[in-house]
Formats: sequence, C-alpha cells, structure tokens
Amino acid sequence: MSATAETRQGPAGAALGPLARPTRTAMRWAVRHGLPAVYLSRSARRGDPVGRLMRDRALREQPYETYEQVRARGPLSPSSLGWVTTAHPVAQEVLRSEQFGVGWDRSAAPKVIRWALEFGDDPGAAGVAEPPSMLVVDPPDHTRFRRLVSRAFTPRATAAFEPAIRRTADALLDDLERREATVDLIGTYAAQLPVLVIAELLGVPTERREDFLRWGAAAAATLDPGLPLRRYLAAERALRAMHGFLDEHFARLRRDPGEDLVSRLVTLPPEEALTDRELHATVLLLLGAGFETTVNLLGNAVVLLDAHRDQWDGLRADPAGWDGAVEEVLRLDSPVQLTGRTAKADVQLGGRTVRAGTRVTLLLGAANRDPDVFPDPSRFDVTRANAREHLAFSGGIHYCVGAGLARLEGVVGLRALSERFPELRVAGTPERRDLQTLRGFERLPVTLR
Repeated sequence: MSATAETRQGPAGAALGPLARPTRTAMRWAVRHGLPAVYLSRSARRGDPVGRLMRDRALREQPYETYEQVRARGPLSPSSLGWVTTAHPVAQEVLRSEQFGVGWDRSAAPKVIRWALEFGDDPGAAGVAEPPSMLVVDPPDHTRFRRLVSRAFTPRATAAFEPAIRRTADALLDDLERREATVDLIGTYAAQLPVLVIAELLGVPTERREDFLRWGAAAAATLDPGLPLRRYLAAERALRAMHGFLDEHFARLRRDPGEDLVSRLVTLPPEEALTDRELHATVLLLLGAGFETTVNLLGNAVVLLDAHRDQWDGLRADPAGWDGAVEEVLRLDSPVQLTGRTAKADVQLGGRTVRAGTRVTLLLGAANRDPDVFPDPSRFDVTRANAREHLAFSGGIHYCVGAGLARLEGVVGLRALSERFPELRVAGTPERRDLQTLRGFERLPVTLR
C-alpha cells in the first residue's frame, strides 16, 4: 500500500498513525455495525419482520414469504428501521420525491454517537455507504458528482461498449470450453465479464481483476448493517488496499492520462476538481457498483432460466427476447433488495404521517412483486409486458447511473452463454451470498455440456 494511503488525514487533520488505527477501527465498527446488530437482533427476537430479515440468514436466502407478511400490514408500517414499505407506488413516490433524501442529519444523533462518528472517521478505510459517496449524499454535492460521471454512461456511450462486451464474453467462453464439464459460473464468467468491462471504462489494469473482485465483495458487505467484527475487519483490510491502489492509479493517470473516465476525473480544471476524498469515494463506488449488480443479475438469471427450461429454449430460438428476460430477472429476483430514504420534512405517505428525520426503508425486492402492479408476481415470465416498471435500479435522482451498462452486459452475457452452451444446467445447490442488501450467488456450479 502506498504511503499516501497510510497517512491520509482524519477529521481533525492529524495523520492516522498505526497506534490510533485499532481504536478508530473499533469505534467505526461499534457505531456502524455493533450497535445496529444488537438493536436488530433484539427486534428480531420480538418478532419484527425487518429485524428478522436483517439477522436471520435463512430469511436472507429466501426473503419473499417474509416480504408478504410485511405487505399484509399495509402500504407503510412501523419496523425496527423506522417505516417500511413493500408497496410499489409508495416506494416509487419516495424515490422520486424531493421531500426525501439519502443523507441523515447527524446533529440529531446523541452527542456520544456524533463524537464516535467523528473520532472513528478514516478516509483510508471508507466504504461506498459513507459520505462523500454519491450513494449517500444529496444535492448539491450529488448533482455535482453525478454530472461529472454521467457522460460516460449516456445511452450512446453505453451502446458503444457492446462490441467490447461481446468480445470479452467470447474470450471467457473460449476459456470455459477448455475446462472440465462442471464449473463455478460465478468465478469463471458472471463475475469476470463485468469486472473486465468496468476496468476498461475506468482505465484500471485488467490483470488486477481478482483484486477488484475481492475488494468489491468487501465494499458490498459494508452496505449491510450489523456486520460481525471479524467480517468487518476483513472488509476494512480490503478497502484499505483498494484506496491504496487508487492512490497509485490516480498518480499514474495524472502523469499519463488516457481516454477513460478516471483520467478525465483526475485532470479536471481547478473550478471542477474533486477533493482527494471525493475522488476516492466516486471511483470506489463506480468500481464496486460497476460489476456487483451485473454479477448478481447474471447468476440469478441462470438459476431462474434453469428452473424454466422452456423459457431458456424460447430465448435461444428468438434472441430478441433477451431484453425482456433481463428485465424480468431484475424484477423477480432483484440484485438490490432494499434501500432507504430520510424525510426532510413532515410528509403524508401511504396514509401515514412521516415526521422529519424519520427513516423509510424500501423493500425493493417486495415492491417488485407488488400484485397491484405485476399480476401473478411470483411467476417468472420473460414475456411480461410491464417487467421494466421494476425498481431494481432505484429511482429519481439516485437512479443507478450504470443501469444501461448493467442491462447491456446482462443481455449480451446471457445470450452469448446460451449460444455457446445450450445444454448448460445448474449442478448441485448454488450458494447464496450472505448479504441482505445485495442478492446474488457466491458460487453457482453448472454443467456446461
């Protein structure tokens, strides 16, 4: 790791020395994960379904029955995480409303929590769910960050990536043909395809792709509240390594910029330039989110299509249907299962009064199965006419900037896989990732022929 990463400044401006780090790490974990774990576990024991979803691994793997229990309570109901909704119209309203934001007012927190957050702040270990990440900041900062990166994800820019995605898919499939008949499709294909694509977009060395996958998994884990200490420490080690790599990558591109997105970000004119912390947060998010959604999309799609062989065969006969198939996978088994917003002022929502500062948790995986919007919602149907109305990519100003790229990777990657290995079948029991916010597979054994 670079010296820059080791000495990045803390909130008070002092370098984070090796003796201070363990204390800061313990404080960060306690506030962001330890206390939430205790609170959610207690709520789960008391029967709160949201607490159970966050703490019971069996429910993480199969959450949909519990989602229906929450739905039965009405369009907006109280939970351990504030208000919670499974209703598509309510979730959509919250995502699009200017009366809700992703941030929260720390000044309203108890003094000891505010102190702990400041003391534990460490840019060298910051994850994607910490400011100034685009994921958790509101305008005007969000507007500024998004404007700088959105040019790389316009429909025209995304479409231009299709030949490169197909070449990458074909190269990976060539390698699969030389392997044994049974492989882990996540490690050999579903994860490799999007990480190679995002590496090209961000100008990072593709030979570091295994590092990116490991770092991305660590960053993804920090989206869930209540991580055990050992898992948090592993995530922090990976995040420190990622920040160290980014220091070196930025320095290299400042010396020799290319045509990639990060080169543009590190060479912005002074009036637009990002601070070091903003630059790290933005690229960390793009690098992690740039393949996490697609990995889960591809794995979830293969399992669903294996269970519905008639639809797999139909798509092979008529490849024009892959666009609809990807939307139906995103709807039925959403790679992102939940998100949250905070009310900026008192607001009427779902027949309730939501007070300013109150959190609303949106169970996106449940909203995407709302029977009032999607008839027979638990049925997998790649020809579903309104599948694209799902909220898998969020909505409003925080709509996923890379949604178009993820969709394209899904369509190209699945079509190429079906053409090369038409007899592909799931072999054994796939292993789900132990995450609640993101839903996908850790391992997916398949027979190729």
